[in-house]
Amino acid sequence: MASTNEKGESRGRGFAGMDPERQRQISSQGGKAAHQKGTAHEFDSNEAREAGRKGGMVSGGRRRAREQAQQGRPGHEAEREQRERESETEEGADTSSDASPSAV
Repeated sequence: MASTNEKGESRGRGFAGMDPERQRQISSQGGKAAHQKGTAHEFDSNEAREAGRKGGMVSGGRRRAREQAQQGRPGHEAEREQRERESETEEGADTSSDASPSAV
């Protein structure tokens, strides 16, 4: 069974039931040992960028952009779509200007 503290609150067993400060001490020791051993993972800038991108996706970044676009506010996707439409329009105007003028 889980133990209880002075306030009568239930505590988990093992690591979860430890004092938060003791948990930090143990975690810190593990991290230091991994670095000394050379097995610790260190993010490079590309990995950090990718992790941030994934986190933004999970946290609703696309959903918010879609909602903003529906409300008429330019969001991430709405701005990209607008740029694509503008570039297509400009490309169409460029090709017509390349055509030779019609005879008068």
